[in-house]
Amino acid sequence: MLLGVLAGCNAPEHHSADVWAVVNGTEIKRDEVEKYYKSQVNPEAQEPSQEEALSLKLNVLEQLINNEILLERAKKLNLEASDGEVEDKFTELKSPFTEEEFQRQLKQRGMGVDDLKRDLRRQLSIQKLLNREVAAKVTITDQDVQDFYNANRNQFNVAEPQYRISQIVITPHKDAQIRNRKNDDATNEAEAQRKAKMLMDKLDSGADFAQLAMDYSEDMNTAANGGDLGYIPESALNQSDPTLKKTVLALKPGQVSQPIVLKDSTRILKLVAREAAGLRGVNDPQVQQTVRDTLRNRKEQLLRSAYLAVGRDQAHVTNYLAQQVVEAAGKLPDAAKSTTPAPATSTQ
Repeated sequence: MLLGVLAGCNAPEHHSADVWAVVNGTEIKRDEVEKYYKSQVNPEAQEPSQEEALSLKLNVLEQLINNEILLERAKKLNLEASDGEVEDKFTELKSPFTEEEFQRQLKQRGMGVDDLKRDLRRQLSIQKLLNREVAAKVTITDQDVQDFYNANRNQFNVAEPQYRISQIVITPHKDAQIRNRKNDDATNEAEAQRKAKMLMDKLDSGADFAQLAMDYSEDMNTAANGGDLGYIPESALNQSDPTLKKTVLALKPGQVSQPIVLKDSTRILKLVAREAAGLRGVNDPQVQQTVRDTLRNRKEQLLRSAYLAVGRDQAHVTNYLAQQVVEAAGKLPDAAKSTTPAPATSTQ
């Protein structure tokens, strides 16, 4: 009887073939890994080999294992995202799209609304955990800033004048890639002119430039961050359209230009700041912000890696897919062979 009990205690856990990992008793199944894998693979790119695809899936599985560990910690600390937080984030993600476009995006990723909301809850919960357990514990002292500045003085020596510019872009044609908060996209010259006038009226009435850029700009690369192009050196302006350069040089910090009609678009520019050439001092606000952001990112990344490593040490994790890859000794294990067709080519 004693031998029987001991044998029972040492018996391996049995899970179905579609379970690729188990984290503290929670199963991570093949279809979940496949779903995230498809969302990360460009359907228009060359299809990866079976070995490349399996390597990517192992990486996805590792991400899901880490997420499960962090999610469990968030739950234990009562940091799981509320229904209201999930709904707010869901609305924010959905707002730039029409209902048809939104459903098409979900379908291409092999997801439904419930899948997306479940993912959002997980992401928000993990972020709340990391904010409390990692970000809130990072401090940057004045001495840290001074030491970094002294060691990296050369990077604050600006060789030529720089201009920080924000823009609102309006195009006279439909673009499927346009994503702004109002889902607003001019489709012809007349609409573009009306839109430019509407925006200037709002700006003249005191509307915030960055908010208007997020709501209406048709530049998908800058709309989300308020049209901010960052600092542009004068030499780069020399390579731009002469009208743009002339407009920027004529503006004072804080001023907004009139609409500039170019060959393919109309642009409204704001000169946020102008920086002269020369060495920036440690007390310069931009230098302070740059140094503190750099140091904070470094420390947060270090602490986050250590925090996750401790979580892995304290968790019971079994990666069945990795075990099968090792046992297959270079061959493709049966559990990883494709049972579904390749992702369809995007119609966008």
